[in-house]
Amino acid sequence: MPLDYRAPGGRKIDLAISRIKAGSTKERRGVLLMNPGGPGVQGLTMPAEMEPLLSAEVRERFDLIGFDPRGVGQSAPIGCGLTDEEQAFQHPYTAGTFAKDVAWARTVADKCWAKAGDVLPHITTRNTARDMDVVRAALGERKISYFGYSYGTYLGSVYTQMFPQRSDRFVLDSALDPTLAWRGMFRGWSAGAELAFTRWTEWAAARNATYGLGPTPAEVRKTYWELIARADRTPVPTEGGALSGGAIRSAYNAFVHVEAVTPWIVGLKAAAEGGSPAPATLTASAVSAGSAGTTAPASAPVRSADAGAFTADVPADNQSAAVWAVFCDDTRSWPRNPEQYRRDVIRDRATYPLAGDLGANIQPCAFWKSAAREPATVVNNDVDALIVQNQWDPQATLAMAQGMRRALHGARMITVAGGEGHGVVVAGPSCADADVTRYLTTGRLPAKDLTCGG
Repeated sequence: MPLDYRAPGGRKIDLAISRIKAGSTKERRGVLLMNPGGPGVQGLTMPAEMEPLLSAEVRERFDLIGFDPRGVGQSAPIGCGLTDEEQAFQHPYTAGTFAKDVAWARTVADKCWAKAGDVLPHITTRNTARDMDVVRAALGERKISYFGYSYGTYLGSVYTQMFPQRSDRFVLDSALDPTLAWRGMFRGWSAGAELAFTRWTEWAAARNATYGLGPTPAEVRKTYWELIARADRTPVPTEGGALSGGAIRSAYNAFVHVEAVTPWIVGLKAAAEGGSPAPATLTASAVSAGSAGTTAPASAPVRSADAGAFTADVPADNQSAAVWAVFCDDTRSWPRNPEQYRRDVIRDRATYPLAGDLGANIQPCAFWKSAAREPATVVNNDVDALIVQNQWDPQATLAMAQGMRRALHGARMITVAGGEGHGVVVAGPSCADADVTRYLTTGRLPAKDLTCGG
């Protein structure tokens, strides 16, 4: 692949791809490219991870194609030399620590430029979409079909905008609003978190006899905020170290999982009052502090017979480096003045107390050395697509998926009523499966947007 598509004869990079061939030569329709989200997540193993989650009819008709996006994994991986602490991107705001947050953002930007400044401007969603089209041509296909998860939904929508005539059947699982790329997405998380938190207070209040957090939603809310204030004064002992109130709040994604988060809050409250240390976190399925999305839940290793083909030395901070490359070089929407972030934090925290400051605080893009070479893609087309979405998704919120639906006029959307967590198809059997299979095997979308389950 050309590193810079404006200079196709210049420097080249390798793109690692994998394939599981269609089960039936007679029934084969084409290729189903896959992206597991991120950005910055390796996708080579996604066909093996997704194979058991797709119906036999789909597997008969499509070669399943995985790839590590440019800059990631085995595809010319980048790194910034970031420490573990520097890779943490959500910081609670206080007036006294904001200067430290600004210094962190500047440090990350400086280190990334020093390590990979010649490559960073080319690690973008639009260039990854161009790479996908090169893969299409290399495989001898007139069109591609696609399954994208989380950030992968945005990547898929960008491909449909850039290459509409080469877009066949696109399934977008847990979709992001393309108009929010990317500053708006960070700030949008806090609105979804507040809705989930309110729902949780209602759920916990109805079960006060079991959990003792309060008999009304208002009392549950009061109990929680008293815990946060107490933890900010004296961090709460847990099995993984003491947690401040800000650290507890940073697990806001957990509130979509009402049954899982409640015992954790009860345990933190007891620990704060002198009881045994609480668990440090919930399970990864309940608390995910990733970027726009993590990988599919299963993890399938590359088959040993294939391992020798992949030899790139992947930096320890590869995902973080790729995240910032994409987020900062995709769009020109990031403010450059730190004081704008301070103003946004104060405004968002007043509106969304749980996580407003975490989403609005300063990020490395404020100091990114390379201005985005292309504007963010405006997605606005009639390409067919099927969006599947949980009602309670902490990272790709329902409002974000509805934004994707508005951008793709030819799409249909299936909402899983009461569905909790980040991912529908990737999480296993759901009420949307039959429609996904029908669309991929026949091209028939539902006649209208649907809600299932509940």
